[in-house]
Amino acid sequence: MSMPFQAESFLILLVEDDRLTRTMLRQALTQEGYRVIEASDGEECLSVYGRQQPNLVLLDAMMPTMNGFDCCAKLLTLPGAAQTPIIMITGLEDKASVDWAFDLGATDYVTKPIHWPILRRRVRNLLEKEYFYRELALVNQKLHQLAITDQLTNLANRRYFDDCFEREWRRSLRYQTSLSLILCDVDYFKAYNDIYGHQAGDACLQRVAQVLSHAAKRATDIVARYGGEEFAIILPDTRLDGAMGIAQAIRAELKILALPHPNSVSSHVTISQGVASTVPTRDIAAAVLIEGSDQALYQAKRNGRDAIAAFSAGQLITPFDSHPPRHGS
Repeated sequence: MSMPFQAESFLILLVEDDRLTRTMLRQALTQEGYRVIEASDGEECLSVYGRQQPNLVLLDAMMPTMNGFDCCAKLLTLPGAAQTPIIMITGLEDKASVDWAFDLGATDYVTKPIHWPILRRRVRNLLEKEYFYRELALVNQKLHQLAITDQLTNLANRRYFDDCFEREWRRSLRYQTSLSLILCDVDYFKAYNDIYGHQAGDACLQRVAQVLSHAAKRATDIVARYGGEEFAIILPDTRLDGAMGIAQAIRAELKILALPHPNSVSSHVTISQGVASTVPTRDIAAAVLIEGSDQALYQAKRNGRDAIAAFSAGQLITPFDSHPPRHGS
């Protein structure tokens, strides 16, 4: 739920060379609840803005050395300033001066002598708009996060995996770097749900997700819930031996975690893993890497689960730590 508009959460930069006018405006703005910082000329305005990043600038047009128009133009070149409302305070009411202010990027203007009720309302309106856009940006950020996140495991979801995989494939193709992929599946997960129930099954998937995230340590690694009890790990700039090392670390950590599962191959929760790696070329499609991981995953399952198999250079590599095959999912 969004917070109501609160004046004290906004910082206003007041730029005015006349001390009396500056004092009167500061007092009026402070009484409204705003926080106010001051500058007495254009150079100081640019310096203060760079340090404080205010939410709104009240800028006198007629100042010595650097007038408000030139200051406005320079101000809008600073990082973040393009989104900051600027109200020009001017004694000039001619159309050319007003047009000049707006052409330079000013959001609004008031004329001297300043009629406080008008300025008060314009400040409030502009800050309410900024507040609305700020809230909207937060909502959009949350919606985006929801759109790319699996709600059960907090991993990336399948949609985000697809986007990331295509992006990493193109990047690896461009720079001719290795790209690896691990597909993994919780062994006999249907039997786990049958024994412990679906809530315990959800908790089990959450624990497995934590193990996968811990093993894929780099910020560039993407761990995703691929579907149901299946997971995927995209490993940019990683060769087959590096991907195999991560797969083995996952298997070892699950063994230490030892989540009970009497109907699995080792009496605890295990996963089967298929690893594939390649340096992309224009002659092959990105789907080849997924197909290779998938083939390796099914090879690991055929060899008894709780195993790792790899696919490289168009062929399967002998699985690690295989167990006698069992029937079931």
